[in-house]
Amino acid sequence: MRLTVAQALVRFLAAQYTERDGERHRLIAATWGIFGHGNVAGIGQALVEEQHMPFHQGRNEQAMVHAAVGYARQRNRLSTHAVTTSIGPGATNLVTGAALATINHLPVLLLPGDTFATRPADPVLQQLQPPSAGDVSVNDCLRPVSRYFDRVTRPEALIPAALAAARVLADPAETGAVTLALPQDVQAEAYDWPEEFFAERTWHVRRPRPDAAELDAAVRAVRAAERPLIIAGGGVRHSRAEDALRELAERTGLPVATTQAGKGVLPYDHPCDVGGIGHTGTATADTLARTSDLIIGVGTRHTDFTTASGTLYRPDTPVLNLNITGFDAHKQAALPLVADAREGLTALIEALGDHRRTTADWSRSKAEWQRRTDAAYAVPDEDARPTQTQVLGVLDTLVDTRDILINAAGSLPGDLHKLWRTRSRDQYHVEYGYSCMGYEIPAAIGVLLAAPGRPVWALVGDGTYLMNPTEIVTAVQERLPLKLVILQNHGYASIGGLSEAVGAERYGTDYRRRTDDGSFTGPPLPVDLGTNAASLGMRVLRPRTVRDLREALAAARAATDPTCVYVETETADSVSGPPPAQAWWDVPVAETSTRPSAVKAREEYDRHVTARRRHL
Repeated sequence: MRLTVAQALVRFLAAQYTERDGERHRLIAATWGIFGHGNVAGIGQALVEEQHMPFHQGRNEQAMVHAAVGYARQRNRLSTHAVTTSIGPGATNLVTGAALATINHLPVLLLPGDTFATRPADPVLQQLQPPSAGDVSVNDCLRPVSRYFDRVTRPEALIPAALAAARVLADPAETGAVTLALPQDVQAEAYDWPEEFFAERTWHVRRPRPDAAELDAAVRAVRAAERPLIIAGGGVRHSRAEDALRELAERTGLPVATTQAGKGVLPYDHPCDVGGIGHTGTATADTLARTSDLIIGVGTRHTDFTTASGTLYRPDTPVLNLNITGFDAHKQAALPLVADAREGLTALIEALGDHRRTTADWSRSKAEWQRRTDAAYAVPDEDARPTQTQVLGVLDTLVDTRDILINAAGSLPGDLHKLWRTRSRDQYHVEYGYSCMGYEIPAAIGVLLAAPGRPVWALVGDGTYLMNPTEIVTAVQERLPLKLVILQNHGYASIGGLSEAVGAERYGTDYRRRTDDGSFTGPPLPVDLGTNAASLGMRVLRPRTVRDLREALAAARAATDPTCVYVETETADSVSGPPPAQAWWDVPVAETSTRPSAVKAREEYDRHVTARRRHL
């Protein structure tokens, strides 16, 4: 079959499927693209020629990757999108999105154009041309952030490259960003392809069961522990292991804390759920972690936010890790249990039998934390300007199990992890592996494509909105009922608070005019992000009070067109605001300074760092 390389690739991708538990999914459900001279005559022409691949028009290359990742997460990593870009800046703009995908173990296929393989003119437009290497292009920036990278410099090389790409995308232990760099001349080159290359292929998504010896060691560790704590991460969700986790917790009576990626694997009101863990966690979960004699990680990477930078678990507390990757299973010098989360939990349930051992009673602490949440959500005056936590509280009264909340960076992830009352397994969608500002709006579009008919909320601060609002245009073009909530607090609230805590005095974190002395201490900038969103095609609601906010959020939830709720927030006090951090986070403080705030912050830093757990 004579086709160009680009035509062959599109036809191949349209015939790839995944299968898990008897359910079949299209591996690449659609392609996102922004066309330039590096892909318009290749992949662009192929998408017209091969009418088997839905296409979405993006506005920013990084945002297209975020949209694909949002889709993949909502589809439990069983289906994703491809992203095609031109060469040069189009390709390098993929790097941030690729890093986010790989860090979070979420599949996405990147198809950047590349400079000529045949080198008819040297250099061509946008060619890097390092003098020490003739075969390097800017696409090589994608190598360290990709789980698989290949450059297709000959037509026949596409066959092994495409098969390898599909294998990695479909493998839960290997998945992440996959990059096939496509020189623009090769994209358009014709080749006689074997027809079997285009036959439908179904990639079975394996569920490896645990090794018998590792399972035996894990069971002995659980039986020997008096106060175990389960920490559930995103791997529980990806594996659809929520029911198995619930059964294990209920049978054994063990408490379950959750990372940002794992929040929601149990509903907030389940007796065994103790809330978020770590720096942004609840007092209940963090206290249990400090007093536990066995940490049982399930599908988690044990990041510094989860472990409070190595200070949350006691130095002598053993760790048992159930994870599909050996790399993550061995973290924290742990006892490894390498397996699919659902299969591993099921094996533990069977092996533990009627074992039930916990002396901890967290019900009183959990109830107290719910009262603290109620205080943060409380509205003494309906006619006052709302605080950020009051916005969450009003939204909490409107949503049900169908709603999906998306967030990624700023002060909102901390408030949400501590306070949000998650009602369903996929309601809570906070990307915190890369904590990437600008993820929320495009990811919400991906989720809307993956879960049509469900209310999808993108919650962003003004700093995040300014990073990447352009995919609003895509939501308008696709007629997707995106629900965007912009919280205007005139600056980087999260990093401003951190700056104050580490002795940097909030320098450069407020959106204010520069004054004559060079500081940013003038009046707030006259920025109207609501008008900006309206100019991009959204319907914009402008509540000024809590009473207005209730009406605006209800109207947005019922809307069938892209709708923005633009709200100016009030600074909360220590009583009505979110609870402070319940565990430490390591941000090194200046070791010497003439500023009293930095000196004081360093003293506090030295006090915390001495409690760090070593991975021994």
